[in-house]
Amino acid sequence: MCGITGILNKSETVVNENDLVRMNNLIAHRGPDGEGFYTSENLGFGHRRLAILDLSPDGHQPMYWKDSLVITYNGEIYNFIELREELRKLGHSFKSQCDTEVILAAYEAWGEDCVSHFNGMWSFAIHDKIQNKLFCSRDRFGVKPFYYRDSESQFKFGSEIKQLLNTDGMNKANEDLIAHFLFMGMLDHENRTFFKDILKLPPSHNLIVDLKTNTFVIKKYYWIQPRKNQTYEEVLTDAVKLRLRSDVKVGTCLSGGIDSSTIAAIASHYYHTEAGQKFNAIHAQSVEKETDESEYAKEVAQISSLNLNIIKPEAQEFKSIVDEVVYTQEEPFGGPSIFLQYLVMKKAREIDCKVMLDGQGGDETLLGYERYFASAFINYLREKGLIASIKEVIASNKNNSKMSFMSIIKYVAGTYLLKLRISYQRRKNNWMIKSTIPKDFPYLKQVKAKSFQLNELQELELFSTNLQSLLRYEDKNSMRHGIETRLPFIDYRAVETSLSLDIDQKISNGWTKIELRKICHKWLSDKIAWRKNKLGFNAPDRTWLSHIMPEMNEEIQKSKILSHFLKAGQLNSFPIAGNWSTTWRIYNIAIWERIYKVTL
Repeated sequence: MCGITGILNKSETVVNENDLVRMNNLIAHRGPDGEGFYTSENLGFGHRRLAILDLSPDGHQPMYWKDSLVITYNGEIYNFIELREELRKLGHSFKSQCDTEVILAAYEAWGEDCVSHFNGMWSFAIHDKIQNKLFCSRDRFGVKPFYYRDSESQFKFGSEIKQLLNTDGMNKANEDLIAHFLFMGMLDHENRTFFKDILKLPPSHNLIVDLKTNTFVIKKYYWIQPRKNQTYEEVLTDAVKLRLRSDVKVGTCLSGGIDSSTIAAIASHYYHTEAGQKFNAIHAQSVEKETDESEYAKEVAQISSLNLNIIKPEAQEFKSIVDEVVYTQEEPFGGPSIFLQYLVMKKAREIDCKVMLDGQGGDETLLGYERYFASAFINYLREKGLIASIKEVIASNKNNSKMSFMSIIKYVAGTYLLKLRISYQRRKNNWMIKSTIPKDFPYLKQVKAKSFQLNELQELELFSTNLQSLLRYEDKNSMRHGIETRLPFIDYRAVETSLSLDIDQKISNGWTKIELRKICHKWLSDKIAWRKNKLGFNAPDRTWLSHIMPEMNEEIQKSKILSHFLKAGQLNSFPIAGNWSTTWRIYNIAIWERIYKVTL
């Protein structure tokens, strides 16, 4: 796990190593254990190392393979041990015990198809001297970032946006993305960033640069395939075990919800068996009773014999780190819960836990969100018939589930009556200047098109929307503190297995994520496995934002960007539209504008 840097001068001028050093210094936090550089005429790589596997100098990057390949790489290939043995049988030999060398050998053996052999998370660039090309790749679900900027004179890439910003400090915004964020909170729904001309390589894609012509193509290499040869329990357990491979201490984030609790319980068992030590968990406790999940985290810790670390951030601590977290995230984000995650990662660094497991992806793969209910009901009709579907909704009502007839109708109406939904949103957001409200909503149209095709809707959320935001938050918050996070739920085998489950293995008798609850029940109590009050790692938004009201007011008043979007009479109305999440979005834009010197 590290940070990567790259420059290709299209004019054929030699890369200035000082430029690589400057870009690399901006991501020093991603790799506090070392750095390295490589230049070959008009091409240059930089690397910052966070040592997780093979802590010796043998793992140093950029890494060379014979005289033909050079790599700068960020990530972990969890099945590197099995791949190394497979490659040895093909005649390859190895000097180190790290996964980086395995990637190079795999590329030599299988070419661009090497990525289909990897189980992990990655973002890398390989200089192939023989074929005179640059082979770049991003993992299947986009856990690791790959940003790039292509101009007439240069192609540059990096692990973070700040490496690619203008050196004069003046940066242009993508105005339409700001409008969509302010209007409806939409984030990460396309491959553009909030900064003009800075793009993201999509998940499951390779980018190949022809170094003769300095042109590139982007190719998709992965599509979700049905997988029914193993049970979900077998796959998830193996995904957790693979992610415990490390030469440094491993721990886990623990909200107290079903996802993180299941991961914590399985990991604690196998970690204690292998390492002979207690497994570490970190919980962020909310100061508001209605969002406090600490009782669940404590019960998980007791049952699973975890070493539980609890942090309880107060409003003053939130106030003190607002600028730092906005700088860390680089783009606007959905709400203050991101601050809780940031502080969890800070605590992980303090207790020297350089690898943390987390439960991202459980909701997207196992139907944990209410917005899936309408599509799930249609799937019930297709798979089980009308009578079984009606019985399911009746059972849901008896169990006080949110999958009721009324909720299904509401979500169907919200999806299909798109014009009415947008019209309602316009009336609700009467604080926005009418001419700045988005005219088109391509993401909502995609949701409408896929709303009754459950797997297609889940794939949209995995590759294009919800999960992409969560992965962005996770990567930036963790790497800011030199922490590597690993996500068992989005092991590609777990994703393929979960999307292949029958509908009643996901939702049954009003219970969501039924297959996961059964697994959880084997490890933990009924109280944890069968809880319904899903809180979703909520921060005490109202308490925290009320505490910084004067600062918010001052920041918003100074914003030139917001003066373009907000009606003047609304600037002093807090919370905006009576909604704290809307207020946060507006405030977030103002801070982001100041920190990154953004203009329209």
